[in-house]
Amino acid sequence: MSENSQIFIAKSAIKAADLEHRRKINFNIGKYNEKVPEGKEQFADVHLVRERAKNIKWRAIETLDQQLEEFELNFTKRGGKVIWAENATQAIEEILTICKERNCKTLVKSKSMVTEEIHLNDALEKNGIESIETDLGEYIQQLDGEAPYHIVTPAMHKSKEDVAKLFSQKLGTAPNLTPQELTLVARDVLRKKYTAAEVGVTGANFIISDIGGIAVTENEGNARLSCAFPKTHIVIVGIEKMIPSMTDLALFWPLLSTFGTGQKVTVYNTIVTGPKQAGEVDGPEEMYVILLDNGRTNILQNPKTRESLYCIRCGACLNACPIYKNIGGHAYGATYSGPIGSVITPHLSGMENYKHLSYASSLCGNCTEVCAVKINLHELLLENRKESVEEGYTTLTEKMAWKMWKMASLKRGFMNMGNGNLKNKVVNGLFKGWKQNRSDLDFSKKTFNEMWKEQFKK
Repeated sequence: MSENSQIFIAKSAIKAADLEHRRKINFNIGKYNEKVPEGKEQFADVHLVRERAKNIKWRAIETLDQQLEEFELNFTKRGGKVIWAENATQAIEEILTICKERNCKTLVKSKSMVTEEIHLNDALEKNGIESIETDLGEYIQQLDGEAPYHIVTPAMHKSKEDVAKLFSQKLGTAPNLTPQELTLVARDVLRKKYTAAEVGVTGANFIISDIGGIAVTENEGNARLSCAFPKTHIVIVGIEKMIPSMTDLALFWPLLSTFGTGQKVTVYNTIVTGPKQAGEVDGPEEMYVILLDNGRTNILQNPKTRESLYCIRCGACLNACPIYKNIGGHAYGATYSGPIGSVITPHLSGMENYKHLSYASSLCGNCTEVCAVKINLHELLLENRKESVEEGYTTLTEKMAWKMWKMASLKRGFMNMGNGNLKNKVVNGLFKGWKQNRSDLDFSKKTFNEMWKEQFKK
């Protein structure tokens, strides 16, 4: 068992027994569940919309090399610069180089899971650069020294009382402020940072190849401020965020908002195609787009797991997953949690260290049912399990157990040997690792085969 697996089990055990944590999560996800059906009403046929979105992403991923080259060509025509980063180290080095050349002391950053993936804030802090999260949820998490809890709602696990207490401790505010008052406090702090920052960093919800632009979706306007005020704008985006045409946004923007938050459309939807042009009065003087691989081509080269690259990061699968709702986002020990995280993390960060995430599922299929682009998530979890076995990441005890089970399943005589009580004693007593984190197996007194024969004789 890997160290990551042991940590996962320990954290999961603690959170699963934390009733207060479960209350907060159920409350927040309950609000989400109320709004999503309302958002879906805008679609005449939501299943057809999801199918069309999946087909567009299929086209984008199957021709990804061509799409990326077309994006680079169109983006550089308007004065933008494209940087290709094979891994997190290269991305960090490029960002630090840009910041040092501009004598950057303060950097503002809008919500971006990719920057969490490469641990950008830590790298900037080590190099004496102040990095400020401008999304309210991310800012709350940064103040608390925590990673985002959820792909869409970073501070989902915190109540308004938790946030008020945190602001009181970190910012010296009154401990009984309302959510509206807390928001105004954060706004006052962050507005000063926008004008002081030399560099702004954003992610991108989509890369658009035919116009050479990036699309950003948000509810607070902080991403617009992060890329408009600083003289230098850096975009860090995974290569899988590609869509072929700007017209595709008419489908993807409402789909993302509905499945992400239950809104018909997100408040701010922005397309950025480069730095400030001649005659324009605002915008950054220079703009960089860092196209990050960081293990994505490992998924791309596998025809079976390639489908996971269709993900638009709406977070619907997290909200639907019974495992996520019980153990929370931080227990996964990875940037991407929930079903989609369990699918892609073993390929992004190594099967040996993260194969256990693919087993953290009941395989109920609810994640597949709610996916905005119809990714067969529960099947991909099974595929990961299969790959982990084929790559040799199983113990001798596990191999022997499944070999015995296979022999018994193929020969009814073996399966019918002994009654249910005997089987319970053997299995529950023999496989200590299984029993440690699971309930006892409970065999019926007779097998189905035996009961069928008795019924047939009658």
